[in-house]
Amino acid sequence: MTLDFVEILDVGPRDGLQNEETLLATSDKIALISRLIDAGIRRLEVASFVHLKLVPQMADAEAVVAGLPARDDVTYVGLVLNEKGFERALETKNHGGGINEIGCVAVVSDSFSQKNQGQSAEESVSISLKIMKRAVAEGVPVQVTISASFGCPFEGEIDPARVVEMARQLAEGQPREIAIADTIGVAVPVRVEDMFFKLQEALPHIPLRGHFHDTRNTGVANSWAAVKAGAKTIDASIGGLGGCPFAPRATGNVATEDVAFMFERSGVKTGLDLDKLISSAHWVGELLGGTTPGMVSRAGSFPT
Repeated sequence: MTLDFVEILDVGPRDGLQNEETLLATSDKIALISRLIDAGIRRLEVASFVHLKLVPQMADAEAVVAGLPARDDVTYVGLVLNEKGFERALETKNHGGGINEIGCVAVVSDSFSQKNQGQSAEESVSISLKIMKRAVAEGVPVQVTISASFGCPFEGEIDPARVVEMARQLAEGQPREIAIADTIGVAVPVRVEDMFFKLQEALPHIPLRGHFHDTRNTGVANSWAAVKAGAKTIDASIGGLGGCPFAPRATGNVATEDVAFMFERSGVKTGLDLDKLISSAHWVGELLGGTTPGMVSRAGSFPT
């Protein structure tokens, strides 16, 4: 480990909330985003531009974006799954501020891609490439996530070679970064290291990001393994909120406060205020009617 800093991209306002039954008010979502910024987060996934009937929690995407704090030092990411979603995200820039980074999604397995996006795996690559090329032409930074990279809830194990080949295809769209997602939380550190080493060898010019769900309690360890193998950024969700509506039994993302604690105690800076993260996890947990699953927000910081 030679890295002295790791960027944490908080996906809580989007990926964290999308599977929650309690619908938060637009003002509460904006307040959560403000809290995360105050805690030091400088890159956030704030909304997804998807069909409101499929993901009701994201029905107010435009309203959330319109209320975002005006910050030159913060990157607001909008997730899109098709060109219509891209056009909605792009439209937010016409009203001042708006989304300043586009996130696309491709899926390795056909079965999960059909459930999640109504596309085959091949179609998800093709659509992501179209969106990325349009974003580049518009001068908007764009990145892409490869979902179900370590396992599919319907097809089982995923061959790492399929992920590497999909990453090669997606690289043609000139993404600023490629994220590798353990969407259902089945990855383990040895497989994470192997995957990221393979991707670095295949695409040494493209930064890599890790996205891990903590379904089987391996999210923190996998985050460490990814950074050890070359990832520059780790996705996390405040309080460990999250889960995919289309993946059976998939629980939340690895908690932002858990990842920050682990890296900071290991001598890797994150730029985050752990006490403010813990406070934010408690705050959003109360809004949602219970405690959040993150461990550090329950145990507290150390030393106290």
